[in-house]
Amino acid sequence: MQELSHFIGGKRVAGKSGRFADVWNPATGEVQAKVPLASKDELDAAVAAAAEAQPRWGATNPQRRARVMMEFVRLINRDMEKLAEALSREHGKTLPDAKGDIQRGLEVVEFCIGAPHLLKGEFTDSAGPGIDMYSMRQPLGVVAGITPFNFPAMIPMWKMAPALACGNAFILKPSERDPSVPLMLAELLQEAGLPDGVLQVVNGDKEVVDAILDNRTVMAVGFVGSTPIAEYIYSRGCANGKRVQCFGGAKNHMIVMPDADMDQAADALVGAGYGAAGERCMAISVAVPVGDKTADALIEKLVPRIEKLKVGPYTDGNDVDYGPLVTPQAKERVLSLVQSGIDQGAELVVDGRNFNLQGYEQGFFVGPHLFDRVTTEMDIYRQEIFGPVLSQVRAGSYEDALRVAMDNEYGNGVAIFTRDGDTARDFAHRVNVGMIGVNVPIPVPLAYHTFGGWKKSGFGDLNQHGTDSFRFYTRTKTVTSRWPSGLKEGGEFYFRAMD
Repeated sequence: MQELSHFIGGKRVAGKSGRFADVWNPATGEVQAKVPLASKDELDAAVAAAAEAQPRWGATNPQRRARVMMEFVRLINRDMEKLAEALSREHGKTLPDAKGDIQRGLEVVEFCIGAPHLLKGEFTDSAGPGIDMYSMRQPLGVVAGITPFNFPAMIPMWKMAPALACGNAFILKPSERDPSVPLMLAELLQEAGLPDGVLQVVNGDKEVVDAILDNRTVMAVGFVGSTPIAEYIYSRGCANGKRVQCFGGAKNHMIVMPDADMDQAADALVGAGYGAAGERCMAISVAVPVGDKTADALIEKLVPRIEKLKVGPYTDGNDVDYGPLVTPQAKERVLSLVQSGIDQGAELVVDGRNFNLQGYEQGFFVGPHLFDRVTTEMDIYRQEIFGPVLSQVRAGSYEDALRVAMDNEYGNGVAIFTRDGDTARDFAHRVNVGMIGVNVPIPVPLAYHTFGGWKKSGFGDLNQHGTDSFRFYTRTKTVTSRWPSGLKEGGEFYFRAMD
């Protein structure tokens, strides 16, 4: 059986703790590798090595750092097939979905090639008699990212590319469920010219997470995962004086107005609800049609589309719609929530509980489920399912539908499907959610805008990627200067107004 490693000091390094976690093949249900779980001492040693390497990297001019990002982009494109296959093998995604995961991370790296412009400060000439003022954006030092299983390429790149482009050293703690691609990305960055020790990949569990949060050298932490863990990391990291951004769970709604194109809405819901087996924080898990007539029409459109979905392993080709869930525990949790929906009175319109794939009976596959007449008190509405389950909550009016989305504790993404511009504009301005789609089901912003949710979906003042990422990974230093030629009258003992 393959034994994975950490990536420390520019090379793969075996774990020393003696503790390991299983890495599954989700399609077959077999354990295909073991990943080491680092101890606190291993994490501290990796941070110390990163702190030693960072000053030289931080002193490298932004253009040279950007060239490393440029070469990294080339190498990712070169190895796209290899990366996608490794990602699919450990996560279970289809190959097109795996390539999309990599591509969305790659676009953030491309944005970071603009670091020389993004890191420019401000300058004021003659702020006072002979006085100039200017600001500099400087790296924080050593920073860390704790990333989830569901996007093992994209989110590590969202975190580490801006951090490295800003001149920081970076500690990556990827998910122990699918750690191979983060290790491969570290090797590609090394090949692209990143100096030894500037990027360290430390695999681990809660022991390593706590070690990151408590290590005084780590100046900032970024996290993506569930809301309870996001709250934990945010509170503990802030208590230790760190800059922290945490992105948690979601319950994304799609409001369907009576004037919407029902075929377009149904196609959007199927893709957004069941793609990647529902294991993404921007999945649409709740459809909110306005009026019973709209709800009935939407169900009529959805059922045949859902029943035609092809579920299978990534090796079955590009026409597979989605693959297995990532672990047996994930499958068990989803089916438990489906049962709770039945027990609490929701109408199960499409039942995927008995799904069985010949030849892959031990895999973690879950058939598609569709619930109607779900209420906001039910567990399948209140909890993030993270599986191929779509719920329909019927709304009596536009205001009722808006209220459903606004009253939910999560605020990651939301969409509205309508032909009416006034309704769409009103919705976008009023709804208290961070990312809005108008006739777009999964409104993930492109790399030069920022990604972030509201309410219990996001903790911290700055979002991921875009210009916010450069603000998060730098701090501003402001200099007020006057040269000796401007000293005419001796010392001063008070703050004088800038005339």
